[in-house]
Amino acid sequence: MPMKGINRLTLREQVWTTLRAEILEGNLPAGSRLGEVDLAEQLNVSRGTVREALRKLQQSGLVEGEDRIGLRVAQFTPKQLRELFAVRAALEGLAASTIVTQGRGSEVADLLEKNLPAGADGKSAVEVLDEDLGFHQILCHESGNEVLLEMWNDLQDRMRVAIMSDASAQRAELMSGVYHQPIVDALRAGDPEKARETLNEHMRYAGEVWAVNREKQASRVDED
Repeated sequence: MPMKGINRLTLREQVWTTLRAEILEGNLPAGSRLGEVDLAEQLNVSRGTVREALRKLQQSGLVEGEDRIGLRVAQFTPKQLRELFAVRAALEGLAASTIVTQGRGSEVADLLEKNLPAGADGKSAVEVLDEDLGFHQILCHESGNEVLLEMWNDLQDRMRVAIMSDASAQRAELMSGVYHQPIVDALRAGDPEKARETLNEHMRYAGEVWAVNREKQASRVDED
């Protein structure tokens, strides 16, 4: 009789995994309140288990607030969005210039061109975002800088929450193949500084769009 595999995840880790997935897929949108009692009842676990899972999510930047006033899914401010994309610009700009300096610009450009985001037609928001972030993750991976890739991966969950919280028409533009093509072209051109600057501009513009849209969202809420 074959033995069943052992589930090595603790109950806290299972709750954390479930809540993290709900947040990243947009089922718990930015700003959603996360009440311990309600979550414990829905997941059929103790409040203590939920509290531990929420604390871990808070440490990773997906949840914000204080226990005594309540926790919620992180809702990034315009300042935080600009800072997030500034960090991405630094990391990905370094990745791009490193690749070109290594003499691998054309090789990686070919790889990225095969993985350009293909557009939003017939896809869910999560699928579109997966393609976008997948493109940028390949760029970081191909730099060969393991610390850089680790730092980029550490930001990925926050990037997902930040982008999923914006439902504007500009989201499709910023995650299109057309918007990413200049990165491919810059790598192929073989100039490390041009490659770095192209990534800086790509991220600066995207960060500013998300930040301005967040300001508009906040303004509408205040008016209501």
